[in-house]
Amino acid sequence: MKIVLVTPEIPWNTGAIGRTCVALNLELILIKPLGFSLDEKSVRRAGTDYWKHVNLTQYDDWQSFLNARQPKRDQLYFFEEHGEQSLYEPDYDPDGYLIFGCESAGLPPSILDDMKDRTFHLPMLSEKVRSLNLANVATAVIFQAMKPQLGG
Repeated sequence: MKIVLVTPEIPWNTGAIGRTCVALNLELILIKPLGFSLDEKSVRRAGTDYWKHVNLTQYDDWQSFLNARQPKRDQLYFFEEHGEQSLYEPDYDPDGYLIFGCESAGLPPSILDDMKDRTFHLPMLSEKVRSLNLANVATAVIFQAMKPQLGG
């Protein structure tokens, strides 16, 4: 399974997600442009001393990612606040891509075109909260998606 962050903006979210990737032996894929430099202390601080162990790949844009990886449609799982389905619904492909957008705007509409059936949300019970922190959502999704591999 691979984690894809499309144009992430906040370095400590990327660092925290990178740390989760190290813990679970997952590749972290970053789609540019990034809202920060990977050399920034805040990325390393959030990933602590684990950042050097992140299996990291970067692409200049979404199309470059698609061209290089050529994922099957059913390997793509997009996570958005208004996703059509709950993150608990799919049977996740162990070779799938868990895809998250930037903190301020989510995933671009151009990426989500014709992907409504591949778009998922994290259910919340309170209407007082519009959204959760990207690193928190990604961690919840990752552990749900990997439940079979983790003995769940």
